Amino acid sequence: MTNTLITIVGPTAIGKTALGIKLAQHFGCDILSCDSRQFYKEMSIGTAVPNKEELEAATHHFIQNRSIFDDYNVGQFERDALATLDELFKKNPIQIMVGGSGLYVDAVLNGLDDFPDVDPSIRSNLTALLASDGIETLQKKLASLDIEAYNTIAIDNPHRLIRALEICIGTGKTYSSFKNKPKAARNFNSIKIGLTADRELMYNRINKRVDIMMDNGLLTEAKEMYPHKSLNALQTVGYRELFDYFDGHFTLDFAIEEIKKNTRRFAKRQGTWFRKDTSIIWFDFQENTQHIIATIEAKL
Repeated sequence: MTNTLITIVGPTAIGKTALGIKLAQHFGCDILSCDSRQFYKEMSIGTAVPNKEELEAATHHFIQNRSIFDDYNVGQFERDALATLDELFKKNPIQIMVGGSGLYVDAVLNGLDDFPDVDPSIRSNLTALLASDGIETLQKKLASLDIEAYNTIAIDNPHRLIRALEICIGTGKTYSSFKNKPKAARNFNSIKIGLTADRELMYNRINKRVDIMMDNGLLTEAKEMYPHKSLNALQTVGYRELFDYFDGHFTLDFAIEEIKKNTRRFAKRQGTWFRKDTSIIWFDFQENTQHIIATIEAKL
């Protein structure tokens, strides 16, 4: 059988982890996590890492294998994930990847886009602008320079936002124009499964998940991270809003509502990202697992 990577994508809180475990158990294989925040061992509650029972139900890779103090990026993940897959395919020609981080999924399946070097002072200036004027100023700037990038990248992630802007400013071309060029072929086939739900139902699941996170101790976890709030890993929904609460900018109730609102916005952007990919086979999140398995097996 040809080596095949089955990738499960979709918005946050849709049930990707549960389906990934069922598929891994059926095919007798491992799971690669492709969530860019579940890498970090200090961030458990706010990133909804698989719980103890889920981790025991299937072997997971790239779950809490890094520290927030590590300098880790999508290029390094691409390299590490491909090396891990090379080893896993020796044991089983089918493997599973699960995650909602579209850029990281694309890096593994297709390779990264090649961007030119730009003057490092541009990044410094943008970082200073972020600190003085806030993220919305940078978001508006990107919308004016590259509306396609504005509509597709995670614009609430300062690191991604600054990266897109520095390419626009440093090259005089859009960030989007450097994307989707031909890349190196992969030594495995790809089957992509997407999970979806009615928007209102999905938003209700997100709101409930945030409430559960708070009940499970997210406030305490964020408090422990607060001294390091400037780290890139912590520029994440669920932590940023609580940092604003600790800074006295928000009440706690308002911070929680902001987490819910920003998570819903994040889910919407995930949907926009993945809907661009016409090769994804979409299922309702409540679809019978055996039907999904039968669809996959028909393509193997």
